[in-house]
Amino acid sequence: MNVLKCNGERLWSSLMDMAKLGATDKGGNCRLALSQEDKLGRELFIGWCTEAGMSTAFDAIGNLFARLPGLDDSLAPVVMGSHLDTQPKGGRFDGIYGVLAGLEVVRSLQDQGLRNKRPIEIAVWTNEEGARFTPAMFGSAVFTGSLALDTALNAQDSAGMSVRDALNEIGHAGASPLQRPFDAYFEAHIEQGPILEDNGLPVGVVTGGQAICWLDVQVQGQSAHAGTTPMALRKDALFGVAEMAAQLEALALDFSPKGLVTIGQVAIAKSSRNTIAGNVSFTVDLRHHQDAQIAIMEQGVFERFQAIADARGLRLNIERHWLSPATPFDSDCVDAVRRAVEALDYPHMDIVSGAGHDAILLARHCPTTMVFIPCVGGLSHNEAEAIFPEDARKGCDVLLNAVTERVQR
Repeated sequence: MNVLKCNGERLWSSLMDMAKLGATDKGGNCRLALSQEDKLGRELFIGWCTEAGMSTAFDAIGNLFARLPGLDDSLAPVVMGSHLDTQPKGGRFDGIYGVLAGLEVVRSLQDQGLRNKRPIEIAVWTNEEGARFTPAMFGSAVFTGSLALDTALNAQDSAGMSVRDALNEIGHAGASPLQRPFDAYFEAHIEQGPILEDNGLPVGVVTGGQAICWLDVQVQGQSAHAGTTPMALRKDALFGVAEMAAQLEALALDFSPKGLVTIGQVAIAKSSRNTIAGNVSFTVDLRHHQDAQIAIMEQGVFERFQAIADARGLRLNIERHWLSPATPFDSDCVDAVRRAVEALDYPHMDIVSGAGHDAILLARHCPTTMVFIPCVGGLSHNEAEAIFPEDARKGCDVLLNAVTERVQR
């Protein structure tokens, strides 16, 4: 195949310009979904797309689409994308790299005078992170039909503002149709883990995403005085949770190395320094490459936690918050990425995504795949998140060649 190259310096400059919006004191970013900072990031991107000859539109959940017409504009578009929203103390590249690599693909095609048979679009998905509103990735979920629009619009942040009101406040609700056909979807992303870096490889050919199961757990004990209640008579919800946490870690060892468990949030209701914790709620995040295994893990959580609650005289309630099945990516799209990276002669490996991405939801809507590049120390969701400009360029080169092949079909 004819090998194309992007402008790595221009890509890096765009990444650094975007990083100025919502910059944090330790070199990261805070652009929560549908915030004023998110609006500024989207508007900067819209300006760049307009300069590149693209039109832009929003849909009802605030997803932003930039479109470059094709020679046959009646054909379904080839779409690239990711997200511009971040964690409260997030990095400069998680999501942002995929959006701006998509823009660099368009710019590079225009630099080289190449015309695309199919239209090309870049998608900026709303609330991928789930840091302000839950569930995560609801922009792509609403677009693909796996989440009802009203459910997402009615979701509220911690201050009680709804998604509907936030969209109206920044003016980013539109009429672009939901569930419209895509020919294919390609998403470039930092790996958010250490595998590529540990193997000294600049590119990962992503073959799919692992299953994710989120649980909400509530443990009810009995509040009592810390100084007058004998230990043997206590129903301490927090000590019960501590034992559950230890059992959760032990459960992960039974599914090592692919089984992963995390407690990301813990809350003690009406907490006080000298009061025994009577009500504790916490979250559990389970991950595995295989659906059958994550189902066994989930059942193991129920059984182990219930045994602890029974032994301690505690009441237990566990509810499944969200389940994302393991998702294989489209073989034709994966092969297009593989042909591109081999033609460029960049070292690479096949890899399964450990994190959730909009591409996981898009894979149920159209042929989909991803391109990974390494991040320093495998660190993400952190202000210190970092990538090397050369890796950013190589990943974009792969995206450019894979998408160029697809848009000529």
